[in-house]
Amino acid sequence: MTILCVRFQLPPTHEAALPGLLGLLEEFTPVVEALPPDAALADLRGAERYFGRSAVELASVIRVRALAHHGVDCAIGAGPGPMLARVALRSARPGVTCVVPEGGEREFLAGRPVAVLPGVGAATARTLGEYGLDTLGRVAAAPLSTLQRLVGARTGRELHEKANGVDRGRVVPNAVSRSLAAERPFDRDELDPDRHRRALLSSAEEIGARLRAVEKVCRTLTLTVRYADRSSTTRTRTLAEPTAHSAALAKAAYGLYDALGLQRARVRALALRAEGLTPAEQASHQLTFDPADEKARRIEEVADRARAKFGPRAVMPGTLAA
Repeated sequence: MTILCVRFQLPPTHEAALPGLLGLLEEFTPVVEALPPDAALADLRGAERYFGRSAVELASVIRVRALAHHGVDCAIGAGPGPMLARVALRSARPGVTCVVPEGGEREFLAGRPVAVLPGVGAATARTLGEYGLDTLGRVAAAPLSTLQRLVGARTGRELHEKANGVDRGRVVPNAVSRSLAAERPFDRDELDPDRHRRALLSSAEEIGARLRAVEKVCRTLTLTVRYADRSSTTRTRTLAEPTAHSAALAKAAYGLYDALGLQRARVRALALRAEGLTPAEQASHQLTFDPADEKARRIEEVADRARAKFGPRAVMPGTLAA
């Protein structure tokens, strides 16, 4: 076992703690891929040789350190590849590492539903289920030509390989700075949509200000809604163009929220995360010739200078974007 998939058991309003926990994994290997909001992949091939321990043994050390230094427990899946490690994580629980045995990948997957595979959505799983291919064992036994007729040539080939335990993926290191998160917990479980929207506005303004401070723009925005029963919903939207403009971020956040169609939902916290960060100087901006948009951008520049001089509280939340 050389790949770990680690999910940190973060409290509902502590998504922003992920970067520090990724640093813990980087003490063992530089090959760490963040899976926001609360997970990561780690390739421990070099660490196994360096420390003289298996990846499963190192997983126990990682769990102890996460508890000792961060007060956070974690669930860990281990496998020969990242896809298998992510599937194993679904069966893991805090304190126990779930392992896909090398050489027994197909048997490990056989009884599991198709939807456990990363990248297999509800529509694909439903299509396969209509033809009786509801488990990975049945998909593995199906003729490749049949799968390709049902879900397409490329998807069918990839699905057939994965169901048979063939994992061609790799861990792609990504820097912590590739995402920025802002969270807004409520003092009590909040039903009022207006308060939800004000929290989104405040988060969008915070993220916009932080992006501009480091001269970055983001390509995607993710909204996580955490409910009173500790469940959560996450939605992601690719922006029309990379931006650090608070008004554009707030508009996208409102769109994500409205698309959920929440009806009297008791919300405990809202979190926004900007991902796909790139240098602002490399981004293009479509000119709108809209006086209101240009005015908003000038106000942002003034507000950013005020924050730089007097601190983050120099500008009241909700005064920049509508």
